[in-house]
Amino acid sequence: MSAGSVVAAPTATRRRRTLIWVCSVGILLVLGGAGLTLGEAAVSVPDVFTALLGGGESGTRLVVVGWRLPRVVLGAAIGAMLALSGALFQVITRNPLGSPDILGFSAGAYTGALIVIVGGTVSTVALTVGAIGGGILSAALVFALVAWRGASGTRLIIVGIALTAMLGAMNTMIELAADDVVSRSAAIWGAGSLNGIDGRWIPVILVTLVLGALAITGLRPALALYELGEDRAASLGVRPTRLRLSAMIVGVVLLAVTIAAAGPIAFIALAAPQIAKRLWRSGPIPFAASAVTGAVLLVFSDLLALRLFAPTMLPTGLVTIGIGGLYLAWMLSGANRRRR
Repeated sequence: MSAGSVVAAPTATRRRRTLIWVCSVGILLVLGGAGLTLGEAAVSVPDVFTALLGGGESGTRLVVVGWRLPRVVLGAAIGAMLALSGALFQVITRNPLGSPDILGFSAGAYTGALIVIVGGTVSTVALTVGAIGGGILSAALVFALVAWRGASGTRLIIVGIALTAMLGAMNTMIELAADDVVSRSAAIWGAGSLNGIDGRWIPVILVTLVLGALAITGLRPALALYELGEDRAASLGVRPTRLRLSAMIVGVVLLAVTIAAAGPIAFIALAAPQIAKRLWRSGPIPFAASAVTGAVLLVFSDLLALRLFAPTMLPTGLVTIGIGGLYLAWMLSGANRRRR
């Protein structure tokens, strides 16, 4: 191989990744613009810009700035948080199925928030604390159950699937035991949706996203070594148990806050890191690319949920389940082809 070809390969890779970054951000902006303009009360692009700058009719400003803009911003931020959470768990389990949806952490966070709702408290703080508490307890339970045999990815996933089933049954019992009004609202919220989400969640979501991104940046060098193998990482100075615990806490907090705000939205955490890894061809899971991919997936899914059967608005989680199911089937079929 010539020296020129060695230099050309990294250059081509950088150009490809730059192009993908530009396309991804462009797609996200287009989807966000569609979310601001489309609806039962259609708003033209010039009117959207006028409303964003504080001008135009008061009714248009209310629709664009008061209703649609918070939904688009929260959709992008929640998608990024779910993707970062999924990327963390896929790294520490070293398994593409190591998603909080499968490991039982989403079900645990949902249980914690559901208990708060049934108890009659629906404040932002109470829902957030309940979801984080439920998520951390479920994660601690999963890791405790596999600790005596070693926290391998396969064992974590099997135990997580079992815990998800048990918590699902518990959640159903809690909903049935509640009165009709609370049970109905809990069931609607439990489908995972941006319908009805309001601007009070923007500071909570954005602060959590920023803090989570900073924490992941601090953990990234150790996570990169951990992806080489636990023994090799330990020989290079990484403490695997402490790293798994730190990553678990960050991932659960990112996940739980999204569940408190919008309910459990499935499969973004599973699919986004793997899609980003394949698009960017990065080798290890790319965290920043995963966040952008998750934002695109959720904003796109929410736009489908709004417009697919308009004026009926579907739960966003219903659309992500459909997309995630197709992705999972594609991933498993690809794995089967490689074995042949």
